Amino acid sequence: MVSPAYHGFPGAVGVSRLTVYDWPTVDGLPGGGTPHLHLTCSEGYVVTAGRGAVQTLTASGFEETPLEPGTVAWFTPGTIHRLVNDRGLEITVVMQNSGLPEAGDAVLTLPRDLLDDPGAYADAVRLPVGVSEARQEKAARVRRDLATGRFLELREATENGDPAPLAAFLRAAAALVRPRLDAWERRWREGAYAATESTRAGLEALRGGDDAHLSAAGVTSTGPAARGRFGMCGRLDVYPGI
Repeated sequence: MVSPAYHGFPGAVGVSRLTVYDWPTVDGLPGGGTPHLHLTCSEGYVVTAGRGAVQTLTASGFEETPLEPGTVAWFTPGTIHRLVNDRGLEITVVMQNSGLPEAGDAVLTLPRDLLDDPGAYADAVRLPVGVSEARQEKAARVRRDLATGRFLELREATENGDPAPLAAFLRAAAALVRPRLDAWERRWREGAYAATESTRAGLEALRGGDDAHLSAAGVTSTGPAARGRFGMCGRLDVYPGI
């Protein structure tokens, strides 16, 4: 029996290269990204340069994890996270489900009135296209600072022993993405599920003395499809199909 071929990146993860924003933040930090969470995907950081931290907020509380070259850090769905750039922070980001965190599975910590209105939320997070880089940067900074303000409110409430605002944000975020779940499931089935099934079939074939699938071996390489794109947390080098 020949196992079904899966030719995507190992584990159907996504990869991007991130240079974290060095714009000063509304709370006086040297630089940082836009606070947000993912609802179905874990995400990992492999730090390649610079210094900083990732601030996280969950029902268990607020944490700050230092980041420096060589650090590998990751977090599960539902973790609100915010990158802090102390100096030249660069990261290789590894994402579940073929890069779904950068392809829809993300909700920014915007005010509740925007979360409750899908159209208003979409307008608030959308960056302009076909305009100058200066205008794109301005829009990205406005979006980041708006989300940071709400993140700081959620953090303060949680640290003061009031879980209600964070719980309300999580409910609103889940409701906001519900219409997209069918598309997300297709991406999962074509990626992570297919990769797992390929491994299962390969094990079954080898156990039965069938090595035919090894003759289908191949090598794939790629470079960035886009460089320096404005993202949630910084400037992104984006890789196609990863």
